[in-house]
Amino acid sequence: MTSVEEPARPDGRARDAARTKAEILDVATREFARAGYEGARVEEIAARTRTTKRMIYYYFGGKEQLFTAVLERAHGALREAERRLDVAHLDPVAAIRRLAELTFDHHERHPDYLRLLSIEDLQGAEHITATRRLGAIGSPALDVLRGIVAAGREAGVFRAGVDAVDLHAVISSFCFFRTVNRRTFDALFGRDLADPRWREHYRTMVGDMVVAYLTSEGTDPAGR
Repeated sequence: MTSVEEPARPDGRARDAARTKAEILDVATREFARAGYEGARVEEIAARTRTTKRMIYYYFGGKEQLFTAVLERAHGALREAERRLDVAHLDPVAAIRRLAELTFDHHERHPDYLRLLSIEDLQGAEHITATRRLGAIGSPALDVLRGIVAAGREAGVFRAGVDAVDLHAVISSFCFFRTVNRRTFDALFGRDLADPRWREHYRTMVGDMVVAYLTSEGTDPAGR
């Protein structure tokens, strides 16, 4: 396969490659989130970045690779926020609340990321499955969760038999639904879950639900 050569610039000056790629990814994120994978057009992304389709192909290789790069960057931003989370000085209950709040805040600030995940799910997660980078990014939150759960169990405040992946799913699903399904929920039940007036209520609520689960009497699947 012949590689694509970088096209000449109309003004004869080389643009900063990192800045150009970041600009393309910014616009592509919004376009994929708005139109979906099938509906998004590389030509439209090029027009909104004041560059060319050929330049996008030079940097990313094509629409599929561009969408994968968008997913990688969006996913990496959440993982980086999780890596920066410091709960070592908190008691287990406060620590699990802080992690839930981080997920709540990040999902609220990045609705395009959640729409991208919905789009990727409709695609059968084929881009996430195909790229090694997303698998390598992993989820630091799971390691943090395991540490919090272990500390809480050792302190006698958390139940046994809690799986970190299950806990992560509970936190993420509430935060995800609140943002992605706000319009349909409002149409059906007359409440906008993302209304600023309800924000602190739901931010506290997700922590309450997780703490209630962790401190309840439950059956340990391992029989411990």
